[in-house]
Amino acid sequence: MGSILIIDDDAQLRNSFEKLLTGEGHEVLTAPTGEIGLELVQQNDFDLVITDVRLPGMDGLKTFQRIHEIEPKLPVIVITAYGTTDTAIEATKRGAFDYVLKPFEIPEMLALIDKALEAGRFMRAPVKMAADALDDSEDAIFGQSKAMQEVYKMIGRVASTDATVLIRGESGTGKELIARAIYQHSLRADKPFVVINCVAIPETLLESELFGYEKGAFTGAGTRKIGKIEQANRGTVFLDEIGDMPFSIQAKILRLLQEKSIERLGGRAPIPVDVRVIAATNRDLESGLAEGRFREDLYYRLKVVTITLPPLRKRTGDIGLLAARFLKKFAQDMNIDCPGIADEAKVILENYSWPGNVRELANTIQKALIFSRGGPITGEEVSQAFRGETAIQDASRYREDESVRQWVTRALSSGGGDRIFVEMVDRFSELLITEALNFTGGNRSQAARILGLSRPTLLAKIDKYGIKMETAVKTE
Repeated sequence: MGSILIIDDDAQLRNSFEKLLTGEGHEVLTAPTGEIGLELVQQNDFDLVITDVRLPGMDGLKTFQRIHEIEPKLPVIVITAYGTTDTAIEATKRGAFDYVLKPFEIPEMLALIDKALEAGRFMRAPVKMAADALDDSEDAIFGQSKAMQEVYKMIGRVASTDATVLIRGESGTGKELIARAIYQHSLRADKPFVVINCVAIPETLLESELFGYEKGAFTGAGTRKIGKIEQANRGTVFLDEIGDMPFSIQAKILRLLQEKSIERLGGRAPIPVDVRVIAATNRDLESGLAEGRFREDLYYRLKVVTITLPPLRKRTGDIGLLAARFLKKFAQDMNIDCPGIADEAKVILENYSWPGNVRELANTIQKALIFSRGGPITGEEVSQAFRGETAIQDASRYREDESVRQWVTRALSSGGGDRIFVEMVDRFSELLITEALNFTGGNRSQAARILGLSRPTLLAKIDKYGIKMETAVKTE
């Protein structure tokens, strides 16, 4: 949840925003003019500002510029009527997070607000290299092992340069934290940091999200749209999961790296952009090259500097440190005393292979703490966290797996096809999301938390699969 400032001379719109966002759990202040809004920015620590373009006295563009001077990492969303679109586009080109045309749809606005809050946190929340489990930093890279010490050295060597960086590592090893640490120690730390997850955005939308589009570029393109890369001008772009980027878009990323320019969809002229690119992947890019799924020229352009994060099973000396850190955090969240970890439990933790790496370790410690009875976490409680709550649950899961296996077998027996894998994944994803929404009574925020997705990602998938939820709550 965040602290949000609304600047608009329309009292009804301010009140509606305040009611809507307060209902979502945010803290909201409002201002009728740009001058009052600037005073509030100087007096408070906001996570996001939403401002209209047409304001009495100081207009929205000037207000944005002044806010940007005061706090360059504070995301600003500009809202505008059709008649002032050019002004909003100019604000976006100068560093505003995005602009929205009036009238706007509430679900889309809420999704954009979530993205802006997340982007602001990424830019402003410091990432520390912490060796002490008692460190209370929310965003910290923990580890004393030799492998992690080498990672810290690489961050220090590459951060102050403009070199393209490729971060490699299994899922759950902390690639995003490494990217943020590089950005925060770079010469561009006071400029935008834009995160683009190449798998969270549907393939049909990814190109326009990255590069923007011109008015009339396609059906529904009623005005020019600035893409995320152009918004990040003079800053840093983090391309997460780049190993899954569609082959057709890879050529445009190559052009960005080679020529420092992009071209909007429907555009005819290259647009110069000055961005540093950091990319990350858990994929075997070399296999992608051999199979023709990843461009060889892009591969070499990306790996100017490569940072490879070690899996947890290769840094077992850090497991005790990490486990203590997570236990302290979850005990605080549950408002109980930190119980500690028994020696037998530490042995089990250090001898497990951790396919889910640090993320799986955190989940295991949280489960073990729930199972514990107030004393130190035991080996039995860790084992219970690994296998699930009960043997009955394990048997139930086996029966469910058998049902899914039979469903897949029937589909394969029907003859398959070139797209059977994609179609089966989509069918299961649609079913999973639909059931999560039914379970939460249509509350998308709760459904996103249950599924382990960000809210924007969930909304994108609801749109992709055309899921209709008549029972969705009004504030969603």
